[in-house]
Amino acid sequence: MRTSRSTTTTRTFRAPGIPLRKRIAALLTGAVSVAALVGAGATTAHAADTPLRDLAAAQGKVIGTAVTGSKLTGAYGDIAGAQFSSLTPGNAMKWGTVEPTQGSFNWSEADQIVAFAQAHHQQVRGHTLVWHNQNPNWLTNGSWTPAQLSSLLQNHITTEVTRYKGKIAAWDVVNEAFNEDGTYRPTLWYDNLGADYIANALTWAHAADPAAKLYINDYNVEGVNAKSTALYNLVKSLKQRGVPIDGVGLQAHLILGQVPATLQQNIQRFADLGVDVAITELDVRMQLPATAASLTQQKADFKSVVGACAAVTRCVNVTVWGFTDSDSWVPSTFPGYGAATPYDENYNPKPAYYGIAEALGGGTSTPPPPPGGACTATYSVSSQWNDGFTGQVRIACSGASLSSWKVSWSYGAGQRITQAWNAVCTQSGAVVTCQNASYNGTVPDGGAVTFGFNASWSGSNPVPTVTLG
Repeated sequence: MRTSRSTTTTRTFRAPGIPLRKRIAALLTGAVSVAALVGAGATTAHAADTPLRDLAAAQGKVIGTAVTGSKLTGAYGDIAGAQFSSLTPGNAMKWGTVEPTQGSFNWSEADQIVAFAQAHHQQVRGHTLVWHNQNPNWLTNGSWTPAQLSSLLQNHITTEVTRYKGKIAAWDVVNEAFNEDGTYRPTLWYDNLGADYIANALTWAHAADPAAKLYINDYNVEGVNAKSTALYNLVKSLKQRGVPIDGVGLQAHLILGQVPATLQQNIQRFADLGVDVAITELDVRMQLPATAASLTQQKADFKSVVGACAAVTRCVNVTVWGFTDSDSWVPSTFPGYGAATPYDENYNPKPAYYGIAEALGGGTSTPPPPPGGACTATYSVSSQWNDGFTGQVRIACSGASLSSWKVSWSYGAGQRITQAWNAVCTQSGAVVTCQNASYNGTVPDGGAVTFGFNASWSGSNPVPTVTLG
């Protein structure tokens, strides 16, 4: 899947699990963003004393996260490096990113992520070589014979895998090959090359780097169903044919309270074929605003998924699809849903974080609420284009509550609000003021409210400082 690229500002420095010297350095260099704060005070919410990567290693597992290369600095970089033993480039290794123009390659973000992983003694999970999405226009709009398309695919796989030979532990070689009913998904590849495009892709990747583990990856295959059974039968057939296939990736983009009851059974049946299994893109989305009850259920869901993997020897890796809500793809793809990751936008570990830790044998501690309670407002930009952008503000409370709310900020580059939803917004000059709609003024302890807006901009779009009050 893909990750969203958003920018965020808050006004409270909270960097869980980061050494004090690094927190101070980040604060002094401006690497940590600031947040609006209401209440008597705030404290840092601490991650578990033992990092997730160490807990996972003790269980013979790898714990990973998808990352955005440009964000691997400051608090984001510190948490990614300290807590996780594997990194997956969210978008940096997809065809449309690395070869936007035929024969012209851009490896900058992928190289950045690989270098970061090497510096932090982490594995890299390559994602993804063959997919029906995020391909360059020159490829999807071209008129190719089957022979030409096969040659293009082989060249792409060989070029990318060879570049990172010895640096990538595992590749998601083929991504999302099936429909929900277990038939093959009609794609550029299947329609022109037939089902053997999968076997050929695996064979070419193995030739380019015989040491890398090769996976087929898909979503809605976590439980036993028609789609996962089709994947099972494919893997069984590939093994019988001698095609190099080392593992199966279960994406696990889940909905709150809907972890499949047959998850562990499904992991085990793939393992019994003689392949490894990885949970590759785990997140658990919930309807917003988040509540204390939904966060508790999310903790149970994360614990259940990681626990199912921990119970099967050949389940080797669990990767979350972004560790912080500020870097999640969910809100822009599933309107009204979000809060899908183990950390909130301010890099505080949520109950879900502790669910992962507990499933890996860690303690049962939970983050303490700020003394006196606090509510924060977080501004983020989810997408932008030549003359406009879409943003949102999330108001969340911990140890406190609100019966109504109002936020304001001043734009520094002439941005203008053109439309807002779930709030009443006005703008006077550079100053924007937004207050709750008639139906969402209440924010309970442990809950959150989000409103969104469209705005125009020209030249630059710096993130403003938000005031809640």
